[in-house]
Amino acid sequence: MTGFARVDGHGDGYSWTFEAKSVNGRSLDVRCRMPTGFDTVEAQARAEVPKRLARGNVNLSLTVTRTQAVSQLRINRDLLAQVLELAREIEGAGAAPPRLDSLLAVRGIIEPVEEDETDARDRLEAGLKTDLSTLIDQLAGNRLIEGARLAVILTGHLDEIARLVDAAAACDSVQPEALREKLRQQVAAILGAFPALPEERLAHEAAVLIGKADVREELDRLRAHIQAARDMMAEGGAIGRRFDFLCQEFNREANTLCSKSADVELTRIGLSLKASIEQLREQVQNIE
Repeated sequence: MTGFARVDGHGDGYSWTFEAKSVNGRSLDVRCRMPTGFDTVEAQARAEVPKRLARGNVNLSLTVTRTQAVSQLRINRDLLAQVLELAREIEGAGAAPPRLDSLLAVRGIIEPVEEDETDARDRLEAGLKTDLSTLIDQLAGNRLIEGARLAVILTGHLDEIARLVDAAAACDSVQPEALREKLRQQVAAILGAFPALPEERLAHEAAVLIGKADVREELDRLRAHIQAARDMMAEGGAIGRRFDFLCQEFNREANTLCSKSADVELTRIGLSLKASIEQLREQVQNIE
């Protein structure tokens, strides 16, 4: 869910810069830092971001600078007429006639023509909204690039989990014959301690022992979870929440496997499995 984008623009005497930063988050949180008076641009950002992104803390900022104060100039003819009238009066007293550059230097003779502020503002906001859409597209694209890198890492963790599941399934203590032998020993121990144990109670105790010793069901579920994770990654889209939940299921099965294990080798594999699942879960927090 990490990403960065920047777009620079200019027009109609303004320049602006958009920046967007995205970091990990359990849900989508959009924060905007805009100059005063650009509420419509912020509203568009809050409307468009959820259409492209599903998770993450997204920070958008905009800076706007006016690069051209006025667009054109004009002569204040009324003021110029007054100045010329005064100049003629002065000429009548014997003074030399004023030069053109002197007349134009009189404050107010030349004045700026302010453009219609409404039209200028509409054009500015139109340019900002266009660049905002470009910014969000760039941010989403950069997050996809980051996601492609993470996919390689996630695949590596899933491969390691699959390898450990296969190693656990290959342990001698998990083999059917070993399970049967262990069950025979445990049933014999129960009968030795309670020779008059009713047949129904013996069957119940045997079923409990079988459930505690057999981890093949947990291994089957772990394999199913691995395939589900691979299917989600192939599916694409916003899978972060579902993948996070799946990691919890991975961890539950690994914990059960370790709690059932009465074999040193199987316990060692189970602990390695839990470590790999935790590494997978940490990376899953980074995806949308």
